[in-house]
Amino acid sequence: MKLFAFRHSKVVLCLLLAASFGLSGAAQDQSAPDTLLLADGNTLHGKLVKEIGGTVTFHTDSLGDLDVPWAKVKELHTGENFAVLNKNLKTRSKAAVDKLPKGRLDATSESVTLEGAAQPIPAKDAQVIVDQATLDKELNHEPGFLQGWNGAVTAGATLVRATQNQSSFSAALGLVRTVPTVSWLDTRNRTSADFNSSFGRITQPAYRVGGVTIPAATTKSSILHFDAERDEYLSSRIFALGQAAFDHNYSQDLNLQQIYGGGLGWTVVKKINQEADLKATIQYEKQSFITGAGAANQNLIGSTFSADYLAKLKFVTFIQNIEYIPAYNHPHAWSAEETDALAFPAWKNLGFSLGTLDSYLNDPPATLPPTKRNSFQFTMGLSYAFKSKY
Repeated sequence: MKLFAFRHSKVVLCLLLAASFGLSGAAQDQSAPDTLLLADGNTLHGKLVKEIGGTVTFHTDSLGDLDVPWAKVKELHTGENFAVLNKNLKTRSKAAVDKLPKGRLDATSESVTLEGAAQPIPAKDAQVIVDQATLDKELNHEPGFLQGWNGAVTAGATLVRATQNQSSFSAALGLVRTVPTVSWLDTRNRTSADFNSSFGRITQPAYRVGGVTIPAATTKSSILHFDAERDEYLSSRIFALGQAAFDHNYSQDLNLQQIYGGGLGWTVVKKINQEADLKATIQYEKQSFITGAGAANQNLIGSTFSADYLAKLKFVTFIQNIEYIPAYNHPHAWSAEETDALAFPAWKNLGFSLGTLDSYLNDPPATLPPTKRNSFQFTMGLSYAFKSKY
């Protein structure tokens, strides 16, 4: 009896050890590094990061991230699951991409084969290859409040000390976050915020002429603008939006203009390096002026018709916004605005920017000296671009 129990325990122990080694071997196969065989015969072991537009990004511990064109890839094998976004995929929406086959990948310079897929995909049609974990994060999750933001902050200053003393300062901050945070999926929502300001002062010190004291005189300028917008995409090109905007312009006697509205937008151009949107809203607008009172301050019902354009070139980024703001209950109280900005990268995240802000207010109150309806501002300064990771 004791002999039987001893033999029985030995059999169980052997089975447990065999299972343990089998699981260990399976785990090792699952965690085996990806393999990239180049056309020149070199072999790299590491991890496939992604492939976008014919460029394979492959990571190795010794060399970091390497970008390799498809033409230089002889073979590529992965141990983890990937998805391939075919050039012929009609929509990049969540529902469409979620149905794509996912599996281990074997590829050559000619074709890409996914484990479990019906047939290989020509390499020239494989616009995007991404791992399943990244795809799931972009499709099914939202960034935290402080994640996924892209933007830039700009500051400039001018100081003059002569017969007159002059000081001027300008600052700007632009933020935008799109979800998903990658360009190869259709946008579900977009949040943006912009702030720019400029303040200037010219001081003429007091002086005496023929025994008469001429008092000191000060002239100042102050322009502030802030806007925020939330877009919810109804399709790949059409979106509903809500927005708020606030403007102050001392030179136009405008104490505060407030706008709250909502409407629809249409992405007319959507490419990797450029985008153009047309928008129309219905809104409530309130204008209050510095010296004006009573009838000068108005509550308006109107719209904002706007066009936004963004172009990313090799050495410069151009941003333009044009707005026409009519008022339906007081037709004379319309306004318009154009903002243009050029950003030049210099070193790492630092750059140099030029910008203009041209605003027209059709209904400023009567003041002395007379208030001009048009206000033009030119700024330049150092900028710092940043990108929040997700």
